[in-house]
Amino acid sequence: MLRKVLAEAMFYQGVALLKEDRARRAALYLALARRLEPQNADFLFAAARAADRAKRGDKAVQYCERALELRPDHPGAHELLTRMFLHGEDYFHVLARIHGHLRPMTYVEIGVETGASLALAAPGTVALGIDPAPAIQFELPDGARIFAETSDDFFAKRDVRAELGGLPVGLALIDGMHHFDFALRDFMNLERVCAPGSTILIHDCFPHDRRTASRERQTAFWSGDVWRLVVLLKKYRPELWISTIAAPPTGLAVVRNLNPSSRFIADNFERLCREFLALDYGYLDKGRKVKLNLIPNDWNKIRELLDRPIAVP
Repeated sequence: MLRKVLAEAMFYQGVALLKEDRARRAALYLALARRLEPQNADFLFAAARAADRAKRGDKAVQYCERALELRPDHPGAHELLTRMFLHGEDYFHVLARIHGHLRPMTYVEIGVETGASLALAAPGTVALGIDPAPAIQFELPDGARIFAETSDDFFAKRDVRAELGGLPVGLALIDGMHHFDFALRDFMNLERVCAPGSTILIHDCFPHDRRTASRERQTAFWSGDVWRLVVLLKKYRPELWISTIAAPPTGLAVVRNLNPSSRFIADNFERLCREFLALDYGYLDKGRKVKLNLIPNDWNKIRELLDRPIAVP
């Protein structure tokens, strides 16, 4: 009983200090309250707020993650985690800007669902959408075709360049199964039919919290473990230009300077899957922005990234 009383006293003192903009002092009191009552999600969230205000982002993330483990629907923890990392237009609007700026001759999208993002392709773009169970609700542009099959089947059975009129893929979006190994295979298959100056986008690569980043779907909002793909490419394909735009709700990675002749992923696929499926989500507890190459969701910066010239040998 005394422990609970002390925890509450520390909590209220910390909240009062936070209101006075004394974040560092508040963080000490709220950390004590959290230590005394480690199962109290509200204490953890208050400690996260104070840590965030005190510029201790990694600690704020850890507190929010723990609060969500205790109370998965905690609105404050969800909101704070999003605000700490992601901002500006959501990925759909950023994708629309990318289409409008690049105006690629060819576009391939893995994971079509309702067709909302495939519909962003400009008229005249040869666009291919791949999804085993499409449920199209949007009018698609002329030149767009849907392949109702898995991406594995699509790449195994079809000559992609022939489907694109003999051209390489200019722009691609990976937004399919939300599983790292599927996304890895999709990247591998797309890169070999791209040109060095093509662009591959990867959705859902900046996770929100452990539960929504699990391989098995437990929540309505779900990004899966696609984040592992960014970590892998950074480690083993350093020649790639990889940036993750801080676009809500789960980031949008941009991969450029591609090498269509690379065999590294194909030759090491099983080993790479074993290595990165064994990588625990806790890897992101510290330095998440750096580890996933997060960049501001600022169109001027994104445009500079897309316009960076490729030195083709």
